Amino acid sequence: MHGSSARAKPAHARGAGQHLLLVVHEPGVAELLSTTLELAGYRTALSGTGGEALERLAEQRFDLMVVDTALPDMASLARERPVVAHRPPVLVLTEYDSLGDLVPELGPGERDYVTKPFRVAEVLARVQVLLRDAHPEHPRDGALSYRDLVLDDTLCKARRGTRTLDLTPAEYRLLRHLLVNAHRVLSKEQIGQHVWGDHRGDNSIEQLVSRLRRKIDRDAPGLIHTRRGFGYWLGHADAEH
Repeated sequence: MHGSSARAKPAHARGAGQHLLLVVHEPGVAELLSTTLELAGYRTALSGTGGEALERLAEQRFDLMVVDTALPDMASLARERPVVAHRPPVLVLTEYDSLGDLVPELGPGERDYVTKPFRVAEVLARVQVLLRDAHPEHPRDGALSYRDLVLDDTLCKARRGTRTLDLTPAEYRLLRHLLVNAHRVLSKEQIGQHVWGDHRGDNSIEQLVSRLRRKIDRDAPGLIHTRRGFGYWLGHADAEH
């Protein structure tokens, strides 16, 4: 019996240490979610109000937020339209079926919801899906991927959907750097250091990004974006910085 239990345990450890912010007002619900998610392999932090959650977001980066719409200050948050530097994906716990009007300013396009009373298994499943969609995957075959964009380090090839991308070595290194840091703005200095080992002129980096963008986004929704004055980032357009 002991051996069977030991073999079953890894199946529940679904997380890999990702940091989740739980924004829940009810102590019992907060304790249930925190305990369950930490047993599943995640790290958690708790906030009892939306205002407190925004303060936490300003101080540190989280991989995902779980937000209960029963927060006492949810209405005021919607009116004030707060802005934070990094808005992680959001899993909403709600008694309503309409997601469109819920916490529009607390998260990017990566959102999902679970209706209350919720099942713990469903929360775990939704968390997994959101984290998988929001960050590039590292399959065992050595590939990096974001949605339909795949980069294979084994063969040094890349494709968007069914279309093979003809990339130069510099373009390949840039794409890999953007994929590994999906949803993070990379400065021109960071890109220059990674691609060439030193900081090239802004014009060289702009031209490199422009060439890569034409190849990546030619026949599909744009994945490479400019954050004017800061740098470039890769991700879904809804995940604004």
